[in-house]
Amino acid sequence: MDKGVLIIETDYSDSDFNVKWLDIKKLSSEQTFLITLRNGDRLNSMLQTDSINGGRVVLYDVTEKKYIYTSVHDIVYVKSIKQGFISRLDASLSLGVNLTQRDNFKQFTMRSTLGYTANYWSLQGSYNAIKTKQDNSNDISRTDASLGLRVFLKHDYFLNLSGELLQNDEQQLDMRVTTKLGFGKYFVHTNKLYFGGVIGGAWNNERYEPILNADRNSAEAFGGIELNMFDIKDFSLLTNAVVYPSLTEKHRVRSDIKLDLKYDLPLEFFIKFGFTYNYDRRPPEGASKEDYVLQATFGWEL
Repeated sequence: MDKGVLIIETDYSDSDFNVKWLDIKKLSSEQTFLITLRNGDRLNSMLQTDSINGGRVVLYDVTEKKYIYTSVHDIVYVKSIKQGFISRLDASLSLGVNLTQRDNFKQFTMRSTLGYTANYWSLQGSYNAIKTKQDNSNDISRTDASLGLRVFLKHDYFLNLSGELLQNDEQQLDMRVTTKLGFGKYFVHTNKLYFGGVIGGAWNNERYEPILNADRNSAEAFGGIELNMFDIKDFSLLTNAVVYPSLTEKHRVRSDIKLDLKYDLPLEFFIKFGFTYNYDRRPPEGASKEDYVLQATFGWEL
């Protein structure tokens, strides 16, 4: 069960059953699961509803050898720990193409994600790109990518180690690589949404177009928030915003904002609208302070 939906696989059905978690009246399984509670506790446990009190769930923690009584509302994630590597993967890929006869215009756009969830850690990555070609004009290129490791602690705290890459023509960035280490917490963690924040330090390495002669490295602090809403009918919303005040460059502040709105279609297909915004208060002379992109793509998810 993830994001408020229980997935049930059977031998007699070609496709899995998807049931809203809060609509479950009775459930029992002797299989061992990784279970995450609303308060952030993560258990290896068996699972069954109380036969007398239907709103209560009885868990048996196989590690601590003890029973735990909780409510259906307090269970926010359930995953079989006996399943293979593929079952722990989450992936999505969405593409868009625009073609016009005028100036032989061609545009390709892509948004993608890849994730793996283990018992006490997760790995998340993304890759987004826009490439534009046309006659009698400069080509346009923009790429952003990220890879992050999150280690889950008690009470919904976590450690986060990540690397981010950005290349865009508007800010004349050949490449910006930001490495971050932070400490965070989920303030809200339910079957309808996740909301959390993280603070930490970052090392920023930038290479600009040769004409600017402005390559630089800097140390930064950072603070960010993330909101993931997934119980809005067939819609889901993921947005995060991060601010980077520089520790080595006076008065310099950067910020990155991302938003993905997804509409689910049958057979795991979806339509996604994405928005990304990058701001730099003190860019090199001749470079733009900001850059943004809006993308509409069609895709499929695992």
